[in-house]
Amino acid sequence: MAGVGKLLKQAQKMQRSVETLQAQLDAQEIDMTAAGGAVRIKMSASGRMLALALDPEFLKEDAKTVSDTILAAFQDAAKQAKVAHDAEMQKVTAAFQLPGMF
Repeated sequence: MAGVGKLLKQAQKMQRSVETLQAQLDAQEIDMTAAGGAVRIKMSASGRMLALALDPEFLKEDAKTVSDTILAAFQDAAKQAKVAHDAEMQKVTAAFQLPGMF
């Protein structure tokens, strides 16, 4: 049973590491711009939307262009957040080897 106790301690340590990382990712900001800076999005690396700023001149464009540009900027920011999240999570989980897991 000593192996089970060691495994449990390792799992608890990993859980604490993941919780710490999640807080760090929530504090890490990703900035994305589109349309030459007319659309600015700020998102946390945990994927939480923090801010959206639009140039008033850009809003004079047709609605479809504005909508498509905002959507594309949001998708790019979300993609960058996921890459940052996954890379950091990989670092934390790679340090823990659970027997029988692949």
